[in-house]
Amino acid sequence: MFKNILLAADGSVHSKRAASKAIYLAQNVSGSKITLINVLDDLRNRKDILHETMEIEYDTSTSIQKEQTKEIEETIKEAGVSLEVKHVIGEPGPTIVEEANEGEYDIVIIGSRGLNPFQRMVLGSVSHKVSKRVKCPVLIIK
Repeated sequence: MFKNILLAADGSVHSKRAASKAIYLAQNVSGSKITLINVLDDLRNRKDILHETMEIEYDTSTSIQKEQTKEIEETIKEAGVSLEVKHVIGEPGPTIVEEANEGEYDIVIIGSRGLNPFQRMVLGSVSHKVSKRVKCPVLIIK
């Protein structure tokens, strides 16, 4: 059923729960593959970042984020599921949508942070953006 799974993950608790569901689905279909996409938000392109210290913080946060997804990668491999990893720099919502729509995925699995209405209005919800724009089914894990 869901043989080619796109897992959007950033190493957060929510994405770890999403990874567990992706593993569960993949283990129930022979020959399944999980593609883990980790989108590193390119803050350097935003006009409000003017200081060199912000550049250092960005480099540190991207290193930490890549390290955090390694735990998810190891969990998937230990489960015996085929895995491809893509680390991409860009805006998370549109980047995940582009990958999902250009790839031949049967489902996208993504965690939800559970933002309140004000946070959703100000920050926007990546999972909401993805679910509205992706052509295949989307499973949002809370």
